[in-house]
Amino acid sequence: MPVVLTETAAKEIRDIIREQSLDDGKAKLRVGVKGGGCSGFSYLLDLSEEAKGEMDEEMESNGIKILVDMKSYLYLDGVEIDFRDEVMGRGFVFKNPNATSTCGCGSSFTA
Repeated sequence: MPVVLTETAAKEIRDIIREQSLDDGKAKLRVGVKGGGCSGFSYLLDLSEEAKGEMDEEMESNGIKILVDMKSYLYLDGVEIDFRDEVMGRGFVFKNPNATSTCGCGSSFTA
């Protein structure tokens, strides 16, 4: 099951691509995980115009091309990325079916 962006998240990413003057035909969202954070792993999001690497999975959701390295894909398979703009803050929110627990800030998890 691929990484899924909600329409709200995809719209925010398109806005960021425009703000950063990236080529929307080449721009891709790189999604990954790294060790660290209060629960063991933290999420990474980056916009890049780099081509798909040999160790990357490439997918598309709501018109946004997404790259995930193979190691991160083990933890991100089936994740949904949303964007919230609320009184308490704004940012991307991950709904990860592979996480056994998450921290209070929502930016790290345990698998």
